Amino acid sequence: MAAPKMKLDPKYDDYDYPTTSPAVQSGHPGHTTPEQDAQVHQLRMQLGSAGYKERLDTLSMVGSSSFWAVVRGLNIRIRFIECEKWRKEFGVDNLVRNFNYEEKPKVFEYYPQYYHKTDKDGRPVYIEQLGKIDLAAMYKITTAERMLQNLVVEYEKLADPRLPSCSRKSGTLLETCCTIMDLKGVGLTKVSSVYAYVKQASTISQNYYPERLGKLYLINAPWGFSPVFNVVKGFLDPVTVSKIHVLGSGYAHELLAQVPAENLPKHFGGTCTCKGGCALSDMGPWQDLQWTKPPKWERQGGSSTINNQPTDTIPNHAQPQGGPRTGGQIDEITAVPGSGHQVPMKH
Repeated sequence: MAAPKMKLDPKYDDYDYPTTSPAVQSGHPGHTTPEQDAQVHQLRMQLGSAGYKERLDTLSMVGSSSFWAVVRGLNIRIRFIECEKWRKEFGVDNLVRNFNYEEKPKVFEYYPQYYHKTDKDGRPVYIEQLGKIDLAAMYKITTAERMLQNLVVEYEKLADPRLPSCSRKSGTLLETCCTIMDLKGVGLTKVSSVYAYVKQASTISQNYYPERLGKLYLINAPWGFSPVFNVVKGFLDPVTVSKIHVLGSGYAHELLAQVPAENLPKHFGGTCTCKGGCALSDMGPWQDLQWTKPPKWERQGGSSTINNQPTDTIPNHAQPQGGPRTGGQIDEITAVPGSGHQVPMKH
C-alpha cells in the first residue's frame, strides 16, 4: 500500500520539507478525502476571487479547514478574512522582518519564555517560567505593546523557520510543540497583576495561532493544583487531556522520557548548558545549516527597522479581535499564555 501523500497544487505550493502528518487522522495533511480536497479548492478559489493572495497554500488551507470548521464551527472564509485583517492592522509581515527586541535579555530576567531544541518526537520545545513574572519591573524596561509584538514575531518564526527545520530533520510534517510551563513560585498574589497582559496574549494565541499543542508539561505544580485540574479535566476534550501532564517537584523522570537530557536545560534536570544560557540561545534545528533554510518572509524582503517608543498602553491595532462563534462541537478554548497553544473545552 502506497504511503499517504498530500495532494498539492503547484500554483500555490512550494514546500521544501515533508507535508504528510504523522497523525493518521482524516483531515490532517496527507490524510484528506477527495471531498475534503474539494472543500479546500473551493475555499481557495473563493478567497482568490476576493483578492487574497497570501497563505493560500494547501497546508494553510487544510489547517484552517480542519481546525476552524471542526473545532469551533466557524465560517472558515470569514475566519480567514478576519485573520488577514488583523495581520494587516497589527503589521505582522513588517514586524517579523524588522522588529528588534533589544531589551529581551533584561525582560527574560523576569519572564523567561523561549524555544530550545527538540523533544524525542522532533518537535520544538517551548519553555515558560511563570513564577518570575514581575510586570511592574518589566514595564520599566519595555512596554505591553512591545511584549505583544515580540509574542507575534515568535509565533511567525515558529511557523517558519522552526517547524519546517524540525520537519526536515525528522522526515515527517511537524506542526506542534512540546511545552514546559514551570509553575515554581506562582501564587495568587501575582494573578491580578498579570491578568490584563495574559488575557491579551491568550486571545492572540487563540484566534490567530491555533493548534500548536503537542504535549504540555506543567511542572512544579503547587499544592492544591492537581485536585483543581482534575475537576477542570471534566470539561476538556479527551484528546487534549491526554496531552497535558501535571507534575510536582519530582517531574524529572517523566519529563526526561519526552525530552532527551542533552536537549533539556540543566535547570530542569537535563544536561544542556548553552553558552550564554539556554534561554537566550535559540538553539535547535532551525540554527543548523543542514536543516534550516531562509524563511519565506525573509526572502520576500522588507527594510524598515521597528524600534517604536515605549508607551504605557496598548494601541487599538494591537487589541486582539475575537472572532464570531456559531456553535459547533466545542464552545470555548482556553489558551496557554504566550505559547500559541489552546485547550479546547467540550460541552
